[in-house]
Amino acid sequence: MVGTAIALLDELGERGLTFRLLAERLQTGTGALYWHVSNKDELVALAADQVLGPAVAADPDPAQNAGTALRALAMAVFDAFDQHPWAAPHVTAPPTLTNALRLLDRIGTLVTRTEQPAEQHFAVTTAIFYYITGVSAQITVPRVPLDATTGRDAYLAQTAERWQNLDPADYPFLTRATDNLRDHADRDQFTTGLDLLLRGLITSADTDRAAAGSHVLRGDSCVDQDGPPPQ
Repeated sequence: MVGTAIALLDELGERGLTFRLLAERLQTGTGALYWHVSNKDELVALAADQVLGPAVAADPDPAQNAGTALRALAMAVFDAFDQHPWAAPHVTAPPTLTNALRLLDRIGTLVTRTEQPAEQHFAVTTAIFYYITGVSAQITVPRVPLDATTGRDAYLAQTAERWQNLDPADYPFLTRATDNLRDHADRDQFTTGLDLLLRGLITSADTDRAAAGSHVLRGDSCVDQDGPPPQ
């Protein structure tokens, strides 16, 4: 049932999915569907979670650099949402369904392999999870047709035109960025932010480690300068 729902969501979008149509595709009655799910929202959430499955199926490779593995995981998830642009908004935070939980756990497992202090692991892990799912949703949702004639390119072109008509005195950046909005590649937009986030993760860990090393060195110099503590 969920697989058929995914196919209908890919074909018609969330608005086009109805229990009546799903029942017709499955050659059953709508009453039979309610034995499995209580409503459409639950069904779409299950479908979104299933879409995540292949991206999070494998355990992190213990031999792979944590930053590289985090990037590969994030891109696999984005590509899954890229193929199913209705799905990302239905991955809840905090997650409750199987594959969304697995995604959060995969991220956390990799974060614990970085130099981040243990007390920061939860905050860093959830920040990365929220970036992957939230930004994917913001990027991919405009691809879902708003009506029978408006797709992603038309939607972005219309938005760019609105930006272009803004007063540049009030919106100096947006009025200069209309061509970027109209012509940008979604995957590039996602990876730009992801790389900034992961570089910040590594840089902050390096800074903390350097600060700790500096503290140790200062302690050693005190011993050298003042002599050992009295017995």
